[in-house]
Amino acid sequence: MDREKIKGVIEAILFSTGRIVKIRELMTILELSSDDIIKYVGELDEDYARENRGLEIVRVEDGYQLASKKEYHEYLYPAFDKRVVPTLSQASLEVLAILSYNPRSTKADIDMIRGVDSSGTMYRLLEYNLIEQSGKADLPGKPMTYRVTTDFLKMFGLKSLKDLPELPKYKLDSNRQVVIDELVEENDKIDKEKVEDGENIKKENENNNK
Repeated sequence: MDREKIKGVIEAILFSTGRIVKIRELMTILELSSDDIIKYVGELDEDYARENRGLEIVRVEDGYQLASKKEYHEYLYPAFDKRVVPTLSQASLEVLAILSYNPRSTKADIDMIRGVDSSGTMYRLLEYNLIEQSGKADLPGKPMTYRVTTDFLKMFGLKSLKDLPELPKYKLDSNRQVVIDELVEENDKIDKEKVEDGENIKKENENNNK
C-alpha cells in the first residue's frame, strides 16, 4: 500500500469512527509499526494545515481523533444549537484540578481539600463525562476513587496529564496523595526567604548610602 493510500485509510477510520482511535488499533488494521502510524498521522495533519482545511488531528494519550479546528468553533455552535455544552463553575474547576494532579482521589479527599461537600459538583462532572470512577482505595470501607477522562483532556487541549503545568514542590503520602501541610509549609518557607532577601537588600542599600 502506497503512502497516500495509507493516509487515506487513516483519515477514513478517524472520520467514520468519530472517537479516539488507539494507535494499536491502527497498527492492527494497517499492519504497520507504531512509528509508521505516528509518521503518517503527522503527515496527514500537516496536509490539513497546509491546505487550510477546517479539520485537525488531535493526539489524546495513546490515540488520535479527527476534530474541527478550534478557531472555527464559533461557526459550529449554530449548527449544533441542541447540543448541551458543559458550563464549568468554579467548584467544577476546583474538583477537576484536584483530580488532574491527584488521580485516584476519593470523594472524602476532594471534600477535605476543598473544605465543602462536593457531591453535586462531582455528579455534574460525571454526567459531562469529565471524570469517572477508577476503582476502590485500599482504605477502610473501600471508598470509590475518581480520575479525569479523555474528554477532559480534549476539552482543555491536553495530550496527557503530563502536559499540565508543574505544581510547587510537594510530598506524597503512602496513598500517593499530595500532603497539603507539606505544600503549605514549603510556600511559607519561600515567602519567608523572600522577606529575608528583601530585608537584606534594604540593609545593604542603607549601608551603601552612609
